[in-house]
Parts: sequence; structure tokens; C-alpha cells
Amino acid sequence: VSRQLKEEIRRGFARLEDPLAGLLAMLESSSDWKGKGHSLGYCITTELQLWIKEHPAVPQSGTKLKKLQARVLRLLSKCPANLLDPLISIYQLHTADRNSLLEHVSHLYLQGDYKEAAILSIKLKLQPDQDVEKMCTPLLLQDKVNLVEDYVGGYPELQSKLLQTLDTWCDPSFNIRDITRSYQGLSGYKPEKFNRRVLSKLVFRLLERFNMDPALCPNVINQRHLRTLKYLFYKRFVEKTMSEENWADHIQSTVGENRWLQEQLVQSLLRFCGARGAARWAQRCRVPPEMLPRAVAEELQKLHIQDRVEEVTKADNYEDSKKKDYYQLPIPRENTHFLQTWEEMLQCWEKVLQPGQVVGVDMEWKPSFGMVGKPRVALLQLALKDEVFLLDLPRLLEQAEAEGDKEKLPRFIHRLYSDAAITKLGYGLSGDLSSLAATCSALKDMEKQMRGVVDLLAVDKQKVDGLSPEHNHKERGVRQPEKGLSLLVHHVLGKPLDKTEQLSNWEKRPLREEQILYAASDAYCLLEIYERLCKDPESFGLGSDLTASLVGKQKKKPRAKKQLNKQAPSPSGQECQGPQTEPSPPAAPISPREFSVVCDNMLQGLGRYLRCLGVDVRLLDNRDDHRKAAEIARQEGRIILTSGLPYQTLRSQVGEGRCFSVNCSEKAKEQALQVLKHFNVRVSLTDIFSRCQ
Repeated sequence: VSRQLKEEIRRGFARLEDPLAGLLAMLESSSDWKGKGHSLGYCITTELQLWIKEHPAVPQSGTKLKKLQARVLRLLSKCPANLLDPLISIYQLHTADRNSLLEHVSHLYLQGDYKEAAILSIKLKLQPDQDVEKMCTPLLLQDKVNLVEDYVGGYPELQSKLLQTLDTWCDPSFNIRDITRSYQGLSGYKPEKFNRRVLSKLVFRLLERFNMDPALCPNVINQRHLRTLKYLFYKRFVEKTMSEENWADHIQSTVGENRWLQEQLVQSLLRFCGARGAARWAQRCRVPPEMLPRAVAEELQKLHIQDRVEEVTKADNYEDSKKKDYYQLPIPRENTHFLQTWEEMLQCWEKVLQPGQVVGVDMEWKPSFGMVGKPRVALLQLALKDEVFLLDLPRLLEQAEAEGDKEKLPRFIHRLYSDAAITKLGYGLSGDLSSLAATCSALKDMEKQMRGVVDLLAVDKQKVDGLSPEHNHKERGVRQPEKGLSLLVHHVLGKPLDKTEQLSNWEKRPLREEQILYAASDAYCLLEIYERLCKDPESFGLGSDLTASLVGKQKKKPRAKKQLNKQAPSPSGQECQGPQTEPSPPAAPISPREFSVVCDNMLQGLGRYLRCLGVDVRLLDNRDDHRKAAEIARQEGRIILTSGLPYQTLRSQVGEGRCFSVNCSEKAKEQALQVLKHFNVRVSLTDIFSRCQ
């Protein structure tokens, strides 16, 4: 607003005998203020608000103010959102008769103006005197979840009532149509957004946001536990990728003494294990005998009490026979130390905090299976060349607090991560540090202070998964493809990690021997990967200056730069791509129709994007070997677009300049721009969608 207009508005206020009545008269007779944006009515209203602050004698009181308040209430339901606060302030609506305000909001609600009624209730703080279910139901039907969250924000009692209402709707026996029937013809109703699955997710979000007790929502919690049960049965009996002890730990902690879940457990056991197996597991999980079907109860009577339940399924016991297929910890078992006291920590402290030390760092926590809250680290693994230290974080934190020194552990971790003279190796450090901060609030800003950190996830960003050797594991059930750190270990060291203990209950003590070996291997393999990559970086598609580029200050979630002539840095500062040897882009531009490419299977998004721009694209399927790209390129005269390690293999199989390495840390659009610029491809409007049906 220009200074001249402001001055003119203020002179107008000064000439009016009653500026508040004058503003109302103007708004009531004008249609200008009803539009979006900063209309003249908005400018005048906000200037009056400021002017009143400078002239405290102006505001009205008594009967005259009540009449003005009654008039302004009629305007509020029609005015744009940016006028609500100024008008409420100018006409002191917070001092108005509460019954009148509630009656006005009720009138809006009955007219079907649910959103307006809720917004006005929030502005006037009327929620404690309203029915939360009545006010929020139509908003949820219209998918106005954010408004619902705002409506109950700041009112724990209303939050509890809302969560209990939502939980009632999630009861399998509840008919959701009973709710929707009352709002037939509701504008903006989105039935696809109003079902138990969506409502369940909303409940968990609200529980976390408002830090409420999950016990308020037994139906939602039970359904989530039931999904966890089904997942655990799948992992154990279909995939066969979870050990018996590990599985049993999770089953017991998931079911507990919940009668309904015990009933679901027995049904699943019958389906997967038969009556005898179900009886044994029911005994182990302390399922009350009266809940068991007759066949299971009869088997239970035949069983003698035993300390350890034998596995009764036909699942292959491959753990020992297939150890040779997996990465093995190369140091003696006695060199792995489980530390639970600060006296034991001294030996770790002295060895780890040595200048020039290289430390593999990993963390474990109990899987949440979608429940509320961030995971808390239960085990911190620190691997050195000759030994591994497993730190029992909950016990160490508890002991430090008992000794009156809560900062003992944060001090140690800060010293480790901030010392540039110590090289710390990790995989997916951002997630680990987030969990560490949830475990110990004193560590929440540590990411900004890190020095000498290497995140080997940067190597995985290059999609080394395409080069994983094929192994026949049919005897293990539905074999899942290697991924993450296991895949990186597979490619660099020749064998994958055995992940059967990955989803363990890491909070349970004592840890099983399998858990200890798994945890130690997870940290130690980082040392071996780093050593191998440093010795021969080029064979893995990395720059020869690997050590210099890997070790550096950890940056927090850097954005990929959009410089098309450079490779963007990875999250740890490492260059994601190998050396680029392609020739300079051709001098003469070409059209997309003259440009033919074959996209490797990690670049399907890029391939689809280029096809939309008119480029002739062949896409490799997920199951295709990368070498197929070279075969297609030679037969059809195409350029290969690939990334990371496959680039080193493929570029030697085609002519110079016929294989291009794309930066995998960028999105498809940025990748496409990179390719088009390199090959000097000029896209016109007629090219766009020219190849799309």
C-alpha cells in the first residue's frame, strides 16, 4: 500500500465521528473486500487496526459496542480469512457474549458452512463449549485434516475425545456408513479419504503430534499389532528370513497378555504350524488354555513342560549349513566386548579416541512396526581393526544418571564425532543420528559438529545393486533381493550380510549370541569395505582421490546442485560418479527424434521423462542384467545412460562417448537436463509428448 493511500485512509478515520461504525458500513455496502488478496477493504481494515493502537480512546464499549459486534458477526462468515483477525481485534469479539458467539457458529454449522464454523470457533476460542465429534466429523469427510488438528490444538481434553471417537470408528464391527449417511450431499466429500486405513494413520499421527497415550485407542493399536503379527508370520514361515528365537521375542512382546491378540495368534499358528505346533507356541506365549480350540487344547495336554520349545514346523534350519554364503566376522569372538558399565567403557574410550583411528559405527534399535514414537538406540557398535565394542546404551545412560552425570555419554559421542583426526565410517548416518537424538536429547545438534565422517551410503547411491551376483537360494523360501548395506558388502567383499537378526528385539537383555555376532559384523564390515575401496577405487567406479573426497565435514541434507557440467556431491561430500571421459558435446544441436538411448534399470524415471520429451528410449527391466544395455546399444546404435559402478563395466563395451554416467542423487528432471545439455539435444514444443499414445 502506498504511503499516500495510507495517509489518506488515516485522515478519513480522523474525520469520522465513529470510525468503527464507518468501517462496518463500508464493508457491508462494498463487494470489493470479498475477493482474495489485499483488496482496498483489507487495506482500510488493517490501517484502522493500527490507528486504534495509536488512539486508545477510540474503541467503543457497552451497548453501542454490542450492536457493532452483532453486525460484524454477520460479516465474518463471508469475509476472506485475512480479515478475520483484524475484525476480531477491532471489535473486541473476545469480550462479546459467549452464548451469542456460540449461537452464531451453530447457525453457520446448520447452514452447512462447516469450515467457516470451525475457523471462527478457533479464532474465538470456543472449542471447550462445543461437541468435538459434531464439529470435526464433516471436516474429516471433506479431508480437512489440518483444520481438525488446529481445532483441537491446545486442548488435551478435546484431543482425547477426538482420538477416542476416531478409534471407535476403526472398530471392525462399526459401520462407517452410519456416519456418512447423515451428511448426504456434502460438498467436497471424499469417500476414498474416509476409511479405516486412512483413519488409522490419522490416529497414529495425532497420537505422536499431541504426545497422547496410545491406550486411548485400543482398536487402532490392536489392528496395528495384528498387521505386525501377519508380517512376522510372513518373515518366519514364507520368506524364512527370521530366526526362531528372534521371531519368538517379537511375538511375545507384540501379543503380551492381550486376549484378542492371543486369539489371533492361535489362529495363525494353526494355519502355519498345525495343532501340535500351535499348542507348543501357545504354551510358550502363555495363552490361557480356555482360549484354545479343542484340537490345540488336546495337544497341549500331551506336552510335557519344557524350558525351550523345539521348532515343529518344516522350516529349513539353514542357519548353520548356509553360513558359508554370508559375510563372517574375521576377528575372534573374544575380541567382541559387550559393555554395560562405565568401568568397562574406559578401555573402549582409550582405544577409540586415538588420533588416526578408523572406527566403524553402527546402531541398533527395537523395530517399532509402525507404532508411535521415534526408535531409541539400544546398542551402539564401534568397530576397530582388531576388536568390536558393543555399548549397552540404555544401561550406560541409566548408570550415568544415577551417578549424577547425564552428560557422560554425550561427551564421549561428541568427542568421537567432532574429532577430524578420527575417521568414522557409517551407512545411512542421517537415520542413525536421528535415532541417537531421540535417545539422548543432548545429541540432537551433533550432525552440525561432525568432522572426519564417511557415509558409505554414498557408494550405494550409485546403484551398485545392479551388479549383485545371482545365487540360488530357493531352499530359503521367497528369497528377497539383497539391498542396502548387505548389497554393498556383497559387491565389495563377495558375500552379503546375514540379515536374519536385523529385526531383533534389541532392547531385550541378555542379547542372544546370534544378535551379538550380527551387531559386530554390521559395524566391522564397514572397515573392510572402506579399506577395499581405498585400495582400488577405480574398479568400483569411484575417483582415484577417494580418501580425500570421502573424509570431510558432514553436511546436513545438502541439495543436489543444478550445475549440469559437474557431478553433485553425495550426502557425505563424496563424489558420486567416476571420472568422466566422454568427449565434449557436439557443436551442432540435434532434435530429440534423432537421439536414441537405452536406460539402465536404475534410471527408469529418467527414461520415462526423456520419452515425454520426444527422445527414442529403450528401458531395461528390473530383472535385466546391465550388460543387456551394451547389447542393445551395439545392435540399435543407442547411447547408454547408466550410473555408478555399471558405468565402468559398460563404457568398455561400446565406442567412446557412447556411454554416459548420470548423477543418481538428482531427480529425473535434473538428470534429463544433464543428459540433454551434454549431448546438445534441443527440445521444441512439438517434441513434447510426441511419442506418447
